Amino acid sequence: MVSEAIANHPAFSLRNKVSGYIALTKPRIIELLLVTTVPTMVVAKGGWPSFGLIIWTLIGGTLAAGGANAFNMVIDRDIDKIMKRTQKRPLVTGVVSVNGAIVFAGLLEVAAFIELWSLVNLLSAILAVSATWFYVFVYTLWLKRRSKQNIVIGGAAGAVPVLVGWAAITNSLSWTPVLMFAIIFIWTPPHFWALAVRYRDDYEAADVPMLPVVASLERTTLEMLVYSIVLAATVMLLGPVAHLGVIYAVLAILLNAGFVFMSVKLYQKARRGEADVASAMKLFHFSITYLTLLFVGMAVDVLIRNLVHSH
Repeated sequence: MVSEAIANHPAFSLRNKVSGYIALTKPRIIELLLVTTVPTMVVAKGGWPSFGLIIWTLIGGTLAAGGANAFNMVIDRDIDKIMKRTQKRPLVTGVVSVNGAIVFAGLLEVAAFIELWSLVNLLSAILAVSATWFYVFVYTLWLKRRSKQNIVIGGAAGAVPVLVGWAAITNSLSWTPVLMFAIIFIWTPPHFWALAVRYRDDYEAADVPMLPVVASLERTTLEMLVYSIVLAATVMLLGPVAHLGVIYAVLAILLNAGFVFMSVKLYQKARRGEADVASAMKLFHFSITYLTLLFVGMAVDVLIRNLVHSH
């Protein structure tokens, strides 16, 4: 009786609802997107941008990504009920209503566009909101339940924040941000497929054709290896195109070596029938570290070279 009274208390319900709306935005995914935005701005500026511009760009990017994730949860609420890892999402538990989530997502997108347009520039606003529509319509509505290439093509939405960051500084685009976009685009499949190996049964139960569901583990890990090699080449190409120095080059070589080595080991295990979830999750966690350190390394390279030249 006491627990029911607490659960029905208005303050408790309000906290649950607020937490539910925050959960709709998938904050942990947004963190990774924003980690790539600030270093991109540093490279575009050739130094540290104004604090205000960084904050306004991050706020706009957060609003746009949060709206996209909320729309995604609305569309996927049926399969979220089936998959064990998503059964506590707010639309499944009923903490947030479907109509409430749709309105919330729409308001976030409108706020993102207005905020970026008025406080950053129109190009960054268009790019940020375009990523949402790509994620919602191309990935979630069209590809996710129909094609094993779902995350390959859909991953483009997660690569747009670097374009937003670059546009925020230069109000234009060039080959450097295109290569940064390509790095995240190519990084996404091996990153996500490693996680999909862990949740293969969930995706199979929900009839979502993620690669580990429709292909053997050997085939999946082979494709992950191929992507990791192409990723390594793209990462090295960025150095001369973006005029990055020794710090970036050394870090990129080390990170690439780690990613390719782990991908090779996972593929070899799969060929021998020894691959397991733990091995795939090691690669998944390393992939997050890889992307974070790579982009932080870009910014550090630029800032240290500026410091050296100023002396």
